[in-house]
Amino acid sequence: MNIDKFLLQNGDSRDLIKTIPSGSVDLILTDPPYNLGNYSTGNIELKWRKNINNDLAEWDTVAFQPKEWVSEFKRILKPTGNIFAFTSYNLIGKWHEAFDPEFDTFQFMVWHKTNPTPKIFKAGFLNSCELIICCWNKGHTWNFLSQKEMHNFIESPICMGAERLKEPNHPAQKPVKVLKKIIEIASNPNQVVFDPFMGVGSTGVAALQMNRKFIGFELEKTYFEAAKKRIENAILQVSLFA
Repeated sequence: MNIDKFLLQNGDSRDLIKTIPSGSVDLILTDPPYNLGNYSTGNIELKWRKNINNDLAEWDTVAFQPKEWVSEFKRILKPTGNIFAFTSYNLIGKWHEAFDPEFDTFQFMVWHKTNPTPKIFKAGFLNSCELIICCWNKGHTWNFLSQKEMHNFIESPICMGAERLKEPNHPAQKPVKVLKKIIEIASNPNQVVFDPFMGVGSTGVAALQMNRKFIGFELEKTYFEAAKKRIENAILQVSLFA
């Protein structure tokens, strides 16, 4: 599979991933469904501010099983490659069960959100942290200069302002800043980054800004079109400032 800068496809990743040649991807960086819909407390209507949206999209209700992905992830990943996948407390055990036996190392990172959605009624902790599972084998790509950089902790605001898409709205859009940090750690320039759950294309934007190549798949048509537009704009911006 020869790609110049990026390859985007609209369809089911379970089928499309089979078209990727074995041992051709340097970094799998993705954000699959969390299956948190069953835990939602519903939307909270407020008079003094914008309503708090606790409902996730319909696609999050479809059961995600990490064990269904481990074989293809292993097949397409280079021996020097890495896997980073955002997840939540309810799925991290399933990730560990499926991926830990298949890789030399299974670890996790924490993304601390400095401005999480408030809990108006103070009935529990703020959802200020998200987990990122990390897998690799001996000899993997690893770009750290000092021990200070090696903490499994990233701190950043949630995606907001001009970066946050209003239409279509993706409830789990990740900040490009966080994705660029992972790409910097776990891959090198001109290598291939793959996201089988591309959403609105944030991983692709981050990859291109970091001088990587990108493969992205997305099932939802509206998200795919938004991702395509963002990634094409990112290519234009990179070219203008090259």
